[in-house]
Amino acid sequence: MEKTEKLSILALHRAVGIGDINAKKLISHCGSAEAVFKEKKLVLKKIHGIGKTILKELNNAALFEEAEKELLFIEKNRIELITVFDKDYPERLKHCADGPLLFFQKGTINLRAQKIISIVGTRMMTNYGKSFLESFIAEAKKHEPVIISGLAFGVDIFAHQIAMQHGLQTVGVLAHGLDGVYPKVHRHFAEQMQENGGIISDFWSGSRPDRENFVKRNRIVAGISEATLVIESAKKGGSLITADIANSYNRDVFAVPGRTTDLFSTGCNNLIKQNKAVLLTGIKDLEYMLNWTVEKEPKNKPIQKQLFVELDEQERVICDCLQKNGKQLLDNLALHCRFPIHKTAGLLLQLELKGLVRPLPGKMFELI
Repeated sequence: MEKTEKLSILALHRAVGIGDINAKKLISHCGSAEAVFKEKKLVLKKIHGIGKTILKELNNAALFEEAEKELLFIEKNRIELITVFDKDYPERLKHCADGPLLFFQKGTINLRAQKIISIVGTRMMTNYGKSFLESFIAEAKKHEPVIISGLAFGVDIFAHQIAMQHGLQTVGVLAHGLDGVYPKVHRHFAEQMQENGGIISDFWSGSRPDRENFVKRNRIVAGISEATLVIESAKKGGSLITADIANSYNRDVFAVPGRTTDLFSTGCNNLIKQNKAVLLTGIKDLEYMLNWTVEKEPKNKPIQKQLFVELDEQERVICDCLQKNGKQLLDNLALHCRFPIHKTAGLLLQLELKGLVRPLPGKMFELI
C-alpha cells in the first residue's frame, strides 16, 4: 500500500463520528481512502448515513497531521498496519459489519489459520478454572489452534501462558494503543507472545485503557475466532458481553459448567441454561461441534434426492458453490456467494428441506 493511501486510511479512521461501518462504506463507494478525501461533498452526501457532521470532519486538516505522527510511530516501533483490504486481515472479521477498518499488530502473527478460538472469563479465576484450562489446552494442542484472549488478569493471561507452554500461537487483543501494556505486570508476557503470536489493537498510540475501550475490544475477540470459550464468569462481566457479541456474529459459544453454588460459574451456567452456549466438558465437545475431528466421517444413510427440484436464483448460487468447492463452512460459503450470513443460513435450510444439502458438525454443509 502506498504511503498516501496509508495516511488517508489512518486519517479516515481517526475522524470523529465516522466509525468503522461508515468508513468502509465511504471507501467502497469511492474506491480508496485517498479518493474519499478528494470526492465532492455533494456526492458523498448522497451516501446513506453520511451527513453534515461527517462531511465537516472530513475537512479537518488535523487528521492528516495526526496520521503522519501515527505512521511514524508504527514504523519506528516495527508495528504492522493491517487494513480490511489486506490479505493478512482475518477472514472472519470481514463478515462482521462493525469489524475494524484497520488494526495494529506486533509479533509473528498468522491469523490465516482456520482453527482460531477465543478464551475469556473472570479476572478472579479459581483453581477449578485453572485445572480445566490446563487440561483443555493440553488436549487441544494436537489441533494447533491459535488462542486469542485479552491479556487481562485471570482467565486471559492464564490462557496465554498455557498456550505458550504448549508451543501454540497466542494473540492478545488490547483495549489501548501498542505503546504500552495494561496491566503493566503482563508486559513480559506480551513480549514472550511475540515470538509465536503477539498483540493487536485498533486503538492508536496514546489511547488509555478506559472502560468503554474494553467493550469495543471484545468485538475483535469474538469476531476473529471460530468459537468463543467462557471458562468462568460471575452473573455479570466482560466475558458475557463477548459471548453475546459472538452469538450476534453467528459464532459458536461454549461455556464450562459449574456447581450452582459457585459464584464464578453462575454466568456460564446461565449461558448454557439460556441456550446461548454449548456445554463444554472437554476437547471432544469442541471437536464435534466445530468438526475438528480427523476421523473419517461415518457413512450416512443415503437420502433420495427430489427430482426436478425448482430452485430460485439465490439457491442455485449456493448449490453451484458447493458443487464447485465441495463441503464448505457457513462463513466461507457466505463470502463466496456474497450473501449475508443470516441469508445464507436461511437458504441452506430451504435446500436441506428440499433434500439437496446436508449439514455437518461445525457449521459445515455439503451437497447430497
